[in-house]
Amino acid sequence: MRLTVKTLAATTAITLGLAASAQAQTIRLAHVDPDEWTGSKKGAAAQIFKNIVEGETDMTVELFPAGALGNEDELVGQAQDGTLQMALVSGAMSKACPAAGVLDIPYTFSSAPVAWEVLDGEFGDALAEHCLEETGLRTLAYGETGFRNFTNSEREITSPADMEGLKFRVQPIPLYIEMVEALGGEPTPIAWTELPNALSTGVVDGQENPVGVIYNNGLHQLQQYMTLDGHVYAADFFVMSDEFFQSLEPAQQEVVQKAADVASTMGRAIQQWNTAEGVKLVQEEGMQVYSPTADEIQAFADAAQPAVIEYLRGELGEQAEWIDRLQEAVSAASEG
Repeated sequence: MRLTVKTLAATTAITLGLAASAQAQTIRLAHVDPDEWTGSKKGAAAQIFKNIVEGETDMTVELFPAGALGNEDELVGQAQDGTLQMALVSGAMSKACPAAGVLDIPYTFSSAPVAWEVLDGEFGDALAEHCLEETGLRTLAYGETGFRNFTNSEREITSPADMEGLKFRVQPIPLYIEMVEALGGEPTPIAWTELPNALSTGVVDGQENPVGVIYNNGLHQLQQYMTLDGHVYAADFFVMSDEFFQSLEPAQQEVVQKAADVASTMGRAIQQWNTAEGVKLVQEEGMQVYSPTADEIQAFADAAQPAVIEYLRGELGEQAEWIDRLQEAVSAASEG
């Protein structure tokens, strides 16, 4: 009898051990930003996500920053095919889920708090559900890449008329080409890695990016003027393979969701810090920075929005309702 009891106890211990091992999961999380958290919103978000998940579950989070596993388009694909469990991406999401492109309609968000209210509310939830159906990726939370602003080496820009004749580097995304054309500039799609040389050699006169990106990559040293028009608010998408998420225990899912919520808040805070600090630093290093008035911003919006919205309606087809849903959500958030 003693041998039987001991055998049963040993068998039970092995079984429990195997079950615990089976429940242990590894989350491979990748992004294209630097890992250093004080200057990188995705880097900060990824690290705090890792700390919370590993501190409150038996799961392990492996981080792959700085494009170690590829560009954003590749990371989205890897999350879809299960090579990755999670990715932090921005612009690439609209390629996988076209409806997400409505967030890039220029001059949609008047401030970051308005954007946060929209993304963290009913509209953001609905967009996340739609993109889940389209891609198989669950948007756990929305972070922030920041407001994009124009810089150039020729003159101060206070109105669309000042952009006429200037060549601006843009991402190879049709929406950005439409926007710059509508504002009177000459859009020139150029890869990010080629931008410094294009500015140095005069291939383009200017470019557009968030302030932190401009400063941290030394673009302010190649440009004389910056206009804080905030034409596009760029959001980060915290996406996870839904197949992987559904494989987790409810308690694990709860921690993962909480960690993503905290991480998105952390990323937003770091981005806000980088913007405020970046504006001060570029000015200290000789860049002329102009902040348009509300009326001037409206003039930019009046010039850019119609062309971009018309383009998007054509691209989205039956999904063009997302344009109207976003505008309604922004209007409600702005009034609140």
